[in-house]
This record gives sequence, structure tokens and C-alpha cells, in this order.
Amino acid sequence: MQQRIIISIVWILLIGLIIFVLPAWIFTAVVTMITALAMFEFFNMIQKKSLPVYRYFGIAVGCLLPISTYFKFEPAQGWELLLITTLCLSVFLLQFTRRRTDNATSGIAITMFAVFYISWFFSFLVKIRTSDLIVPDGRMMVLFLLIVTKSGDMGAYFFGKYIGVHLLIPRISPKKSIEGAVGGFLCSFLAAFLCAPLIPQIELMHISILGILLGILGQIGDLSESLIKRDCVVKDSSTIFGNLGGMLDLVDSLLFTSPIFYFYMKFLS
Repeated sequence: MQQRIIISIVWILLIGLIIFVLPAWIFTAVVTMITALAMFEFFNMIQKKSLPVYRYFGIAVGCLLPISTYFKFEPAQGWELLLITTLCLSVFLLQFTRRRTDNATSGIAITMFAVFYISWFFSFLVKIRTSDLIVPDGRMMVLFLLIVTKSGDMGAYFFGKYIGVHLLIPRISPKKSIEGAVGGFLCSFLAAFLCAPLIPQIELMHISILGILLGILGQIGDLSESLIKRDCVVKDSSTIFGNLGGMLDLVDSLLFTSPIFYFYMKFLS
């Protein structure tokens, strides 16, 4: 518990520094580094299943997405669509160089999935940071998203640890409880209202909707990574943060909340 609190405080301070003090290009560089590390952990887990994956190629393409987002190569201009098409073509070409054809489909699919699931979804943080949607300051939107999403993570952990009795989906995550899920959702919902002054342009009705969406999607993101870990028979994506696990364990809840938050804010604009 003490380790979790210390690491959480350090993360909050670092995130505050990156969002408010440092320029957007450094924020993008940090997002890119997190993406690379999270994808590296993902491919390490998958290789425990002895499946062929193109780890370094996937990571390289994954790093291009947040960078291209920063330079505003939008889908309307064809850049992201070209990158996705090139990714698909390149993975097939790499597969042609293998001596064996067993698990070829799995290797291709997993490599592409990693780019979509981790890199593309996480790059929406850069879209939010550099956008001028209904809220003119992207930093405030990023801070709102992070606080609401991670409040759900912390709430689920504390409620599950101290009052959790009924297991949620034990075949996916043997320790997550219904009480923890409800507590996490309520913490996200409450955090949305407490953080409403960060984005005063948004009406309270939409704040409540965002609280509901982020509260649910954050936990789906966490469960989704738990499903992958369960399939790979690992407890955490890595051990770089001790009991907190790896980088993918820290950002899994943001992978679904980030794009949905962006599209909702774009809808309001």
C-alpha cells in the first residue's frame, strides 16, 4: 500500500509538470516513450505463448502514430490511413521472409492489434493536448481525463481491497470484485464533478455523461488487459513499478477512455 501511494504521488507530480510546464512536443515525446515501453511489454507477454510477432517493427510503427498526431497529419489528409495500409503490407512482407508458415496469421494479427490497441488509442492523448475543441486549453482536458480515469482505478483498488467480497469475473481477473467495480465507478463519477471547473465550457449534464462513460470504459480497459495477461499466464505486464506492475498496467484504463473522451468533446464542439 505504501509503495502504491508513493509511486502514485510521484506520477501525479510528473504528469503535472509535463502537462502544465513543459511544451506540447515534450508531452508528445513522453507519450511516445510510454507507447514504446507498453508495446514492448505487450510483445514480451505474447512471446510467452511462442507466437511469432514482429516486436521491433511494431514498436517503430507504434511510435510514429503519436508523433504524426502531434504534427497534425489528420486522417482526412490520408496520413493515418496510409500508415495503416503500409503497416498491413509490411507485416505480410516480413512474414514472407520467415522459413516457416505456422502461426503466420496469428503473428500478423497480433502485430497489427498491438499498434491499434496501444499506440493508436494512446495517441489520442496527443490529439486532446494539441486540440482546441470546445475547451480552448488542451492541457485542462488532459488533466480532467487523467484524474477521472485514474480515480476509478484507485477507487476500484481501495474498495476491492477493503470491502470486496463478490468476485466480478474470476476467470479473467481472480481478485477484482463487484464492490471494487462499483466503488471505482462512483469515484470516477464523483471526480468528474469535482474536476468540472477545469473545463467550465462543458455543461453539468455532459460532465455527468463523461463521468459515466469514463468510469465504465476505464474498468473495461483494465479488464481487457487482465484478459490478455490471463491468456499469457502472467501476473503483470512487467515489474518495473514493483507491485504496481509495468507501464501497460498503468495506462491500460486510458486506452479506451482517451479516444472516447476525444470524440465526445469533438461532438460537443
